[in-house]
Amino acid sequence: MGLFSRRKSPEERNLENPSAPVSAADFLQVMGWGELSSSAGVNVTTDTALGVPAIWASVNFLSGTLAGLPLHVYRKTSTGGREKANIPLEGILHDTANDGMSSFEWRKHSFDQVFTGGRAVTYIEKNRNGEVINLWPLDPHYVRVEHRMRGKKQVRVYLSEARTYQADEVLDIPFMLKSNMLDVRGPIATNRDAIGMAIAASRYGSKAFQSGGIPPVVLQGPFQSGAAAQRASDDVAKTTAKLAREGRPVMALPSGHEMKTIGYNPEQMQLLELQRFSIEQIARIYSLPPVFLQDLTHGTFSNTEQQDLHFVKHTLKRWIEQAEQEMNLKLFPRGSEFYVEFNVDGLLRGDFKTRMEAHATTIQNGIRTPNEVRTIENLPERPEGDSLMIQGATVPIGTQPGLADAVPE
Repeated sequence: MGLFSRRKSPEERNLENPSAPVSAADFLQVMGWGELSSSAGVNVTTDTALGVPAIWASVNFLSGTLAGLPLHVYRKTSTGGREKANIPLEGILHDTANDGMSSFEWRKHSFDQVFTGGRAVTYIEKNRNGEVINLWPLDPHYVRVEHRMRGKKQVRVYLSEARTYQADEVLDIPFMLKSNMLDVRGPIATNRDAIGMAIAASRYGSKAFQSGGIPPVVLQGPFQSGAAAQRASDDVAKTTAKLAREGRPVMALPSGHEMKTIGYNPEQMQLLELQRFSIEQIARIYSLPPVFLQDLTHGTFSNTEQQDLHFVKHTLKRWIEQAEQEMNLKLFPRGSEFYVEFNVDGLLRGDFKTRMEAHATTIQNGIRTPNEVRTIENLPERPEGDSLMIQGATVPIGTQPGLADAVPE
């Protein structure tokens, strides 16, 4: 069979309508490029957004970093200091959130919900004595936060049957609250146009490679009907795909037929520049330095370190404080001697040199005892390591220890 000579069964021919008009839009759909309209035409959901590598990297990086920080319960001491609290809640927050989920999994899942849909809700299960025994994450798709009396909130969960929790029975971490202080603005839904542009660029690149790098074209010829044009375009699409598989660059057309490009190739559309710009846009959505999304276009040895500090000070700090204050508000009574705190020093777990230098500074300046540092490093305590120390070598000239006993030559 030659080009445009495919035969169809009677059943297929009965579906043809010779009077059907063939417009430019029809040709786009026929050639398989129906999603080239605009980024606004892309259906942006959590699942489709996570298909964008920059979104995937942002969500996993932020939620994984926050879930990996050590989380402890502390008790305020009478001297104004603090000590780790030996209570069951310490094990729940640090080790096991519930019977089937570790603390890391619970926190990772919760922040995944925050950085996609915009809200994470956890039910606080307590025993008859009012002690927390489990933390159960709830699906935010089935949760609705409502007003109760005197401005207080309540959370209603719609599963097999509706159940209502009071505000102090759940941990609620929103990405951004709307003006009614109930509904949330999620990063994906709010920035769907920018994310849709990234999805459209990725799909366009995939379509370009599927067609052998050939942009969408218009096929012109002496077609007698819309059905004939449909068959011709199908033949061209199949032949183009076959040539791409075989690596053949030439395609013959019957006499009187002509193909004209109606789109732009990836280079003319600056596809690489568009995808790089999309990474920068997504980095802005999540307040992340681009180097954390593996974009080293503008990264140098010096500014990469500064962006690392920027991430801790201006991005990580706000999420840590929001989670800490929500847990302190809901897990303890007001004025309690207990409180929850993330240990940001956990970020240095893989940086041995910086960690040791920090320990040396705290010991030499009387901030921590050697045993306190050894506890942090999971080392056994030493009998002589409970005393605060300070360097004494910096003294006025002529008063160094032993100078008076020195014998002049």
